Amino acid sequence: MTPNPTPNPATLHETLTTPALIARGAARYGARIAIETPEQSLSYAELDAARIEAARALMACGIESGERVAIWAPNLAEWIVAALAIQSVGAALVPVNTRMKGLEAGAILADSGARVLFSCGAFLGEDYPAMLAPHRPATLERVIVFGGASTADGRDENWQQFLARAPQTPLEAFRAREAQVGPDTLMDVMFTSGTTGRPKGVMTAHGQNVRAAHGWAEIATLREGDRYLIVSPFFHAFGYKAGWLAALTSGATVLPHLVFDPKAVLERVVRERVSVLPGPPTLYHALLETPGLAGLDLSSLRVAVTGAAAIAPSLVERMRAELNFETVLTGYGLTESCGFATLCRHGDDAVTVAQTSGRAMPDMELRIAGADGEPLAAGETGEVWVRGYNVMRGYLNDEAATTQTVDAQGWLHTGDLGTLDKRGYLRVTDRIKDMFIVGGFNCYPAEIERLFAAHEAVAQVAVVGMPDERLGEVGHAYVVLRAGAQADPASLTEWARRNMANYKVPRRIEIVEALPVSAAGKVLKYRLREGVAA
Repeated sequence: MTPNPTPNPATLHETLTTPALIARGAARYGARIAIETPEQSLSYAELDAARIEAARALMACGIESGERVAIWAPNLAEWIVAALAIQSVGAALVPVNTRMKGLEAGAILADSGARVLFSCGAFLGEDYPAMLAPHRPATLERVIVFGGASTADGRDENWQQFLARAPQTPLEAFRAREAQVGPDTLMDVMFTSGTTGRPKGVMTAHGQNVRAAHGWAEIATLREGDRYLIVSPFFHAFGYKAGWLAALTSGATVLPHLVFDPKAVLERVVRERVSVLPGPPTLYHALLETPGLAGLDLSSLRVAVTGAAAIAPSLVERMRAELNFETVLTGYGLTESCGFATLCRHGDDAVTVAQTSGRAMPDMELRIAGADGEPLAAGETGEVWVRGYNVMRGYLNDEAATTQTVDAQGWLHTGDLGTLDKRGYLRVTDRIKDMFIVGGFNCYPAEIERLFAAHEAVAQVAVVGMPDERLGEVGHAYVVLRAGAQADPASLTEWARRNMANYKVPRRIEIVEALPVSAAGKVLKYRLREGVAA
């Protein structure tokens, strides 16, 4: 167990909600730029005004405290404004993965009960509202399209039409609603897949998220004037909570980035003097392999934070030497822990940064638990448990799963295997669950298998992760076809690309006569993994 208590700054207690945080930012930083995109810039004062305008428009749409409102869009300035507006009226934000197809997004919207969805229009060749249309749940009353056109039936509207509703809500009415938002108010419901194969909504509150983002920003040495390029998607805790939320606690400028392309990212670093650039290890590998790197002025780069996959000490050294990072940190967290749990510290050597995920953040605890739940000694392998203010409030409408994940003493059972060294630094060695990580994105075999079950030719399917040099891991699917059905790996892959997020699509599909099963009929996935290894 590694308790790490430090007193929380008194000033932070006064701003343990996102509306209070942004109001404080407007007072403290004023004309300093909060969000900068090629299309527009918003100062801290303008961001405060923008979130109030959008919040008043949400109230005009009838959104009440405690309801859920979703966002399905890439990294846009409007994403942040909409999120802050949702939270300012006491509603909970539901981020939806932009890689999801209409079937997947529709299920998230139905499970969350979201009445309003903010969506992009066209992105990466897909029309998002059109993709959702066949799977739109009856509970979804309105889609507001960023930069798009309203539908002919008037059911949906674009961003400007939505904002035009703001005057329908008196400012006094908004202020009264805003005053009801407190540290214990539900801030978001972030859906994460589970071993059951159906995504679960992780509920977290304002106070714990703002406090954790502030603590992360302090350890990562974020500061006023930093220019933070956010490549990680806003629907993910890395781009959202350790991303723009952490930046806004620090007086930094958020530079949203839509689609990762190493050359384009390096061009922005040079042109826009980027100082903070977190991302998964694959991001830094790609940057280091970009032609012409040595000739670029990367002197503005200062802070890198990574995680989600094992890295080599040589990568840390190259990031410092070739990308000019003064601080390189690794960390560990789960959606169920607000995205935060451990982090390395400035000054840690390359081996520590590469081979561990750091130590517990202030006021968070770690335990490596044995089969009996008792703490194990340094160096012994067991399940990683986390406890502290950062642990979720529970899964939406799933008390049984909540009880299985968070015990009566408040410990979050992560399902990961790991060790702690004598310094309290965590090393995650394996996963108890079948989850594998593709380029920084968690993939859950049961969910992919459930999606494949909709294919008319598939009788059974089992998915396991296999090592991949570029992405860390990728999926390998073993498929048993229905009697008399015809399908091949190419057609199954094409179907998967149309019906699930691309990182979930198995990189290899193998047609087999039968799956190995136990006497109880359970698929023996270790046998499949042995086959992959062979």
